[in-house]
Amino acid sequence: MPAARPARSTLFFVATLFAGLLSLPLLAEEKPAATKADAPKPAAANKKDAHAKEALKDEDYEMYKSFADTVDQIERNYVKNISRRELMDAAIKGMLSKLDPYSSYIPPEDLSGFKTAVESQFGGIGIQIAIDRGHIKVLSPMMDTPAYRAGIRAGDRIVKIEGHPAEGLTIDDAVKRLKGDVGTAVTLSFLHPDSDKPETVTLKREVIQVDTVLGDRRGDDDHWNFMLDDAKKIGYIRITAFSHDTTRDLKRALEKLKSEGFKALILDLRNNPGGLLTSAVDICDLFVREGVIVSTEGRNSPKKVWEAHQVPKYDNFPMAVLVNRYSASASEIVSACLQDHDRAVIIGERTWGKGSVQNVIELEDGKSALKLTTAGYLRPNGHNIHRYPDAKESDEWGVKPNPGFEVRFSDAELARMMLDRRERDFVLAHKKPADKEDKPSAEKGSPDKAGADKPADEKPAGDVKASKEAAGDEEADPEHKDAFVDRQLQKALEYITKELAK
Repeated sequence: MPAARPARSTLFFVATLFAGLLSLPLLAEEKPAATKADAPKPAAANKKDAHAKEALKDEDYEMYKSFADTVDQIERNYVKNISRRELMDAAIKGMLSKLDPYSSYIPPEDLSGFKTAVESQFGGIGIQIAIDRGHIKVLSPMMDTPAYRAGIRAGDRIVKIEGHPAEGLTIDDAVKRLKGDVGTAVTLSFLHPDSDKPETVTLKREVIQVDTVLGDRRGDDDHWNFMLDDAKKIGYIRITAFSHDTTRDLKRALEKLKSEGFKALILDLRNNPGGLLTSAVDICDLFVREGVIVSTEGRNSPKKVWEAHQVPKYDNFPMAVLVNRYSASASEIVSACLQDHDRAVIIGERTWGKGSVQNVIELEDGKSALKLTTAGYLRPNGHNIHRYPDAKESDEWGVKPNPGFEVRFSDAELARMMLDRRERDFVLAHKKPADKEDKPSAEKGSPDKAGADKPADEKPAGDVKASKEAAGDEEADPEHKDAFVDRQLQKALEYITKELAK
């Protein structure tokens, strides 16, 4: 395994919740069929088994008693007071530390954030924020949200939340104050970069859906443009995680491309940490007409196989899938399936190698949860995906690019690629015309109107320098003025162009 993943950015508090979260549906246990070993045993054998079970119970009792005595001693005699909740949480985490790195305990205070990541939605106003010199700054409003409709722009500084100064707040503190139950209100004051007079608005929180299906860049109306090459009709769709709504949103993007007459598709799964198994299976089913998609098997989980269904498919056009060293779990299921069925060419780097299944088990009547590895999954050809701690480069794990299509990025190139894509994610500031400089309202306006309010002299949405300056990004300097050349994407375009020429 690499020494370390890239440092997680605090720039987009929602995005940080995705990394490493791999929640999957519970796998039902089935009682195995009777075998010869289940036949009645002689009385002597039964008596021997009974003694063994009794000895095991005694041993278990002594271990539980030792644990209870330890808790009691700490509570009564430790030099500092420590709550039983803290002790129990530490004990559970200690047990899980003996397991694989993907099994974990989710305490009550973290459960809400975990569910947000799994569901890719939460109650809020729809802004991406960052800390800039002690100030809470808006990186970007999210499309079709209360913040977007109220006129909050990239680069705005939040000065007050519910009448309390925002300066000095941490990201977590600001997020907690901005998020809340759907239908409740939050009042905030913000300052545009080109103004010295704060504006105050009261916004009603809504269910904020985090986009997991993105295009190459945004259009003038701030919505995603999924057509990468208008002349050759090559589509481009980027999936950042596999959530409950990813399949639905992918279908919408494909239908939009279909209406525009697309002839080929590039599916970008780079830096995708995974997500829901069901989402990955459903997406494979869109592109593969028949055969195995993936299978799972565990110690106490019966083998389960997911197969494609013969229904109308998106299977009549050339397709390339981009992956890299941080494509993991569900993204590996999709890329392996499309590769094994010769549906797409895999381009980029060998994937992470995360081929284990986690069940999310509720504890304390739903107040906390346990994420436990219960099975491993195999690609359609039966090969292993999971990279075990002692795995070598020569072993079978992960998903490798097709022969001749490996394009490795240096760490510097990877950082530039991530920065370039982040800039395209931003919804840039659209200044209102002079006759509409009224107080923003969450109850008025629409996304269409907001997009139409963009004046003729405003920088285009794809302008990298404009977005950096709007967000207060210090990297808007001459060192980064050259346009980034995405060699992996270029390789995909070369392949698709040749296929279309055939």
